[in-house]
Amino acid sequence: MSAELDELAIADEPATWATLGFVVEGDACVVGGVRIRLVGREVGRGLVSWSLRGIERVELDGLPTTRSDAGEPSDAPSHPNGVTTLDHVVAITPDLDRTVAALQAAGLDLRRIREQPTPAGAPRQAFFRLGPVILEVVQEPQEAIAAGGGPDRPAFFWGLALRVADIDATVAALGEHVSPARPAVQPGRRIATLRRSAGLGIPVALMTGGRARSTHDTP
Repeated sequence: MSAELDELAIADEPATWATLGFVVEGDACVVGGVRIRLVGREVGRGLVSWSLRGIERVELDGLPTTRSDAGEPSDAPSHPNGVTTLDHVVAITPDLDRTVAALQAAGLDLRRIREQPTPAGAPRQAFFRLGPVILEVVQEPQEAIAAGGGPDRPAFFWGLALRVADIDATVAALGEHVSPARPAVQPGRRIATLRRSAGLGIPVALMTGGRARSTHDTP
């Protein structure tokens, strides 16, 4: 069985996500077939861990990981903000080849490596399939590696993108908390990003449908 994403643990308060139009029950929000566990700001910052089905080991070059035997949620709610599924998760690494090797050793399905820079300055990216979700691993630019303490640091989670049914309606509903929609890197897709005023502790992009390709399009 190929590795699949089961759950994300994000250090945000459930009430914050509910205010943005997500259906939240207790500390959990289900987006498509993925549980998002909202564990509170006291736990850390941003995306603090994830759980995967079908992995051979949990040593993923610093990405905090647990193994899951849980099945997919039986029902995914209809979110008032128009979000339908989780499109992709973004991780960053100072050493792309090292991180790719660790992920492949754990059983993650490498689809391709893109040897072209992104608009945000990342020189290379690797893409893994985790069921219906894409993991994009982004190589840090050299200046960021130097500023961060060198290439021996582990990989780390950065942000995620959510797919929406109607991006114009979602942008209108979220108002000042989201940027205007603009063309995404992927031809034919559009993207908007939640602003700091939304109150989330993790960068979140909103995207129209289509197959995920290069996704490091958030600031």
